[in-house]
Amino acid sequence: MKIHLIGIGGIGVSALAQYYLSKGHDVSGSDLVRSEITDFLKKKGVKIFIGTHKAENISKNIDLVVYSPAVPKNNPELIRAKSWKLKAVTYPEALGKLTKEYYTIAVAGAHGKSTTTAMLGLVLEKAGLDPTVIVGTMVKEFGNSNFRMGGRAKPKFRIPNSKFQILNSKLLVIEACEYDSSFLHYSPKIIVVTNVDKEHLDYFRTFEKVKKAFSDFISRLPDSGFLVANKDDANTFQISNFKLISLNSAELQRAERSGSNCKFQISNYSLEQPEAKKLKKILKVPGEHNVSNALAVLQVARILKVPDNITFKALSGFRGTWRRFEEKDLKIEKFKTLKIISDYAHHPNEISATLKAAREKYPKKRIWCVFQPHQRQRTYYLFDDFVKVFKQASVDNIIITDVYDVAGREAKKINREVSSKKLVKKIKKKSVIYCATNKIEKYLKEKLASGDILIIMGAGDIYKLADQF
Repeated sequence: MKIHLIGIGGIGVSALAQYYLSKGHDVSGSDLVRSEITDFLKKKGVKIFIGTHKAENISKNIDLVVYSPAVPKNNPELIRAKSWKLKAVTYPEALGKLTKEYYTIAVAGAHGKSTTTAMLGLVLEKAGLDPTVIVGTMVKEFGNSNFRMGGRAKPKFRIPNSKFQILNSKLLVIEACEYDSSFLHYSPKIIVVTNVDKEHLDYFRTFEKVKKAFSDFISRLPDSGFLVANKDDANTFQISNFKLISLNSAELQRAERSGSNCKFQISNYSLEQPEAKKLKKILKVPGEHNVSNALAVLQVARILKVPDNITFKALSGFRGTWRRFEEKDLKIEKFKTLKIISDYAHHPNEISATLKAAREKYPKKRIWCVFQPHQRQRTYYLFDDFVKVFKQASVDNIIITDVYDVAGREAKKINREVSSKKLVKKIKKKSVIYCATNKIEKYLKEKLASGDILIIMGAGDIYKLADQF
């Protein structure tokens, strides 16, 4: 097949491109700007078009066009594909098709789904289940890729429960994003919900609609399915609305969705579990939120009959993912040794968890944080939450830089109402200042001292600051 992907530099679309490539298809793709991802795909043999999207990038012999949900309807490549009646589907639709062909485990949640997906993929790999994994970040254990092709190796481990025999060659682990209700296209057998929070309000508008989407997603589980739910997150249980029918064990319960015919198994996890202390000791990634992520993985592994000793060993070797508390040691000039932590956090609760983890790991160090707000609409809807988080932050100095605008997802009215300067003014804290993006490097080099910790935080392009040093 000849497959073309519009928006191929996206973290999800690029993983799908690698899947098609591994299946022997002829893959091409386009994106507005060159990136580490597009360079990586080009080296793998994908034909890449960089720059303004052009209709001529589409040829009549293309069998399938996959496009990111962020691609507008007036995109010239999409218009050309539809005018020629080529098969064109969105990324969630294309991934949804794969979830029907595999025994799929979908990891959902406002926060932690990338790390949890990566951890789970690693555990199942070490267990010999050879999973195919599609994750929204780069994973060191997958060759610094957001994709792992499975079903190739001879299984080292066989699940004793007969209904799972197909997993040895047909197991798919995916990160399931709620934005645009994308995850409603998926057909998983196991769903993990790490948490439910006020996220993507530019699309959902209200938190009630966010919870409704998660509730609808859970309802997609078949009677033979499993829900792995975070017991510590009140919102997860509010949207779940379970009525327990019978108790099979201390951890696994038969559950029925109230007001529906959906019946499945539910496995709860909590930081109150005794395993939490053991995980905190062995994990290389810091923070209670990562212990919680690991507990979710442990529950899934147990459902699949993976021995605990394999799970704990795999988790102890997990080295983290790209821009999730990713640590680097730098030497600036001759007199400054600096540790940089690059982190993707862009939601108030993610920021809080990361800053707390940094302070716990480095209790006596001077910690700086550079934060780039991601998208004006998110900043607008969560403005008060951002103010609260930065007021309570235990780090020493916080620099908030200009908002990273997301093409196609900004409202003009909100653009005029929201700015980083207004956010800093509202925080009213001497240790929190505003600095223009193009002036941060110079400011930090004047202020940083040897031994300081610098957190570079945000989902935009702020991570490039580390390279500038």
